[in-house]
Amino acid sequence: MDFELKDEHRMLRESVAQFAARELKPIAEETDLEDKWPEGMWKKLGDLGVLGITIPPEYGGAGSDVLAGALVVEELARVIPAVSLSYGAHANLCMHNLYHNGNEAQRKKYLPPLCTGEHVGALGLTEPNAGSDAVSIQATARRDGDCYVVNGRKTFITNGPDARTIILYTKTDKAAGPKGITAFILDTTLPGFSVSRALHKVGNRGSRTGELLLEDCRIPAENVLGVENGGIAVMMRGLDVERAFLSTFALGIAEGAFAEAFKYAKERVQFGKPIASFQLIQAKLADMYTLIEASRLMCYKACILAGQAERGGKGTEVHKLAAAAILFTAEAADKVCTEAVQVHGGYGYCLEYPVQRFWRDSKLGTLGAGTSEMRRLIIARELLMS
Repeated sequence: MDFELKDEHRMLRESVAQFAARELKPIAEETDLEDKWPEGMWKKLGDLGVLGITIPPEYGGAGSDVLAGALVVEELARVIPAVSLSYGAHANLCMHNLYHNGNEAQRKKYLPPLCTGEHVGALGLTEPNAGSDAVSIQATARRDGDCYVVNGRKTFITNGPDARTIILYTKTDKAAGPKGITAFILDTTLPGFSVSRALHKVGNRGSRTGELLLEDCRIPAENVLGVENGGIAVMMRGLDVERAFLSTFALGIAEGAFAEAFKYAKERVQFGKPIASFQLIQAKLADMYTLIEASRLMCYKACILAGQAERGGKGTEVHKLAAAAILFTAEAADKVCTEAVQVHGGYGYCLEYPVQRFWRDSKLGTLGAGTSEMRRLIIARELLMS
């Protein structure tokens, strides 16, 4: 096995790291304190060429692979996890799904402005009473001529308050259960759509999360993603890629927290010497490094296998591996960030030190896009079926 990144992946990583240092680091504290998306950031990410990272060039994308997207997620999360979170929802949950499930007319219409950052993308699945049990959604869509009339409420939608294009899941046949779900491409300029409120979160502040309301919103029939009552296939088809793509969100957070702890341990002097010279601090740093490197191997392997499977590769190992990668890495990041705060002592509990931001941001990894408990159930199911 070759553990070295390809030249194109290494160059991409360096380019995004330089971007993050230049554009994100100076505004990290302000973004968190004000809970405000950085002005002009979508256009900057578009100019960087990463918004359509897995989208073919004919639609304005970079035509790269799942690992490339995951590297972007990782490098952004090292500096401002909130920007990484919104990026992942846009580039993967919306754009990647739209490309792989949309028809040619839908791709040509919706993907180019998403690639440039002119439009913002989101995924509209979760509802107030449908989280882990996603197939129990209650939003309805009723065919009426050449449109579907949609009613319902969505919540915890990353980019929801700003999105122009949303992959929206509804029930078109309630009696059919999971087989009665239909996915749509929602243009949020349509009458009947509104943002009922923006949610205030303890972490990842700056990434806008909202509750969405649809009241007799008429979505053109041509905006069905896939086929009517075929939404469960759209939902399941992209899950392995989603988990692999987003697993590096937690990896980047852990790396950012570790960098802060390592720097502080070398600079902070107690009893006449840097605390990095104390064995208990050294043990913490060693454990943090080990968790990060183990996470990296799992994430990158999951991304490579997910990309191969999406291109028609054989094998189902990726089903459990992708879930394992995001499970392990999210919990590892949670531990790394807690230890990073501990290395800082009392200063780690003060807002003036950035380590507390990574600490707050890391918790989402065990809750969002599937809880750690649900990921364990997925892995166990795959093991028992094999």
